[in-house]
Amino acid sequence: MFHEPHAGLIQAARQLLSGERAPLRQKLLADLLHTVSENSGAETRAEDPPWFEGLESRFRSKSGYLRYSCESRIRSYLREVSCHAPAVGAEAREEYVRVVDAMGQKLRAAQYNGGYFDRGAKAGGRLCTPEGWFSCQGPFDMDDCVSKHSINPYGNRESRVLFSTWNLDHVIEKKRTIVPTLAEAIEDRGGRELDWEYFYSLLFTSENLKLVHIACHKKTTHGLRCDPGRIYKRPAKPRGRRAARKRP
Repeated sequence: MFHEPHAGLIQAARQLLSGERAPLRQKLLADLLHTVSENSGAETRAEDPPWFEGLESRFRSKSGYLRYSCESRIRSYLREVSCHAPAVGAEAREEYVRVVDAMGQKLRAAQYNGGYFDRGAKAGGRLCTPEGWFSCQGPFDMDDCVSKHSINPYGNRESRVLFSTWNLDHVIEKKRTIVPTLAEAIEDRGGRELDWEYFYSLLFTSENLKLVHIACHKKTTHGLRCDPGRIYKRPAKPRGRRAARKRP
C-alpha cells in the first residue's frame, strides 16, 4: 500500500484542490493527485484491493486481468472473421472455415497474444514497460502520437477503466479490407496455396495492430490494401539436377 510520505502528499493536495479556483492550477493539482494515488508496484488483490473493485473474484493479479482483457479483444476479432463464413461462396466456404480453424489453433497456442497487455511478459511480447506504462502508437496514418498519450492501467482503478477505452486498431482495416481479401483469395486461389499466416499476422498481431488513445483513433476509411505479393505462398523452385561426373 502507500508509504506515509505519499499519504501526506495526497492529503495536502486534496486540501489545496478544495480551496483552488484557478482552472489551470485545479487541473495540475488534480493530475498530481491522480499520479500519487497510483499503486502500480502492487500486483495482487491482497496488495491493492481498490484496483480490483468491480472485477470478478477469479482475478487475483493485475497482470492476469489485463492479459485476459487483451485475450478478449483478440478473441472478438477471431469471432468476426469466423462470422464471415456464410458470405463466402459455397465452393470455397469449407476451405475458409478450415483456414479460420487453423488461425484459431495458432491463437490458442499463443494464448491469444494476451501478453501484449501483461507487464510480466517478455520484452518482445508486450506493449508496455516492465512497470506497466503504455504509450499511444498514434493514428493509423502516422508513425507516432504527437500528443504523447500514455497510461499505466496497473496504477489505480481509474486508469484501469480508462485503459479499456484505448483501441487495438487495425492499420489495414479488418472488416473493410482483410476479411474480404481473405475470402476472395480463397475463392480465386485456383490451385495456389494461400499464405493464411500472413492474414493471421494482419488480424491478430502487432504487425498490423496499433494501441491508440481514443483521441488518436481515426474512424475514417484507411484506404490501405493487403500486400498482393504475400497473399499466396511462392511456389518452391525446382531443384536443378547435378551434372553427372565424367569418369576418368
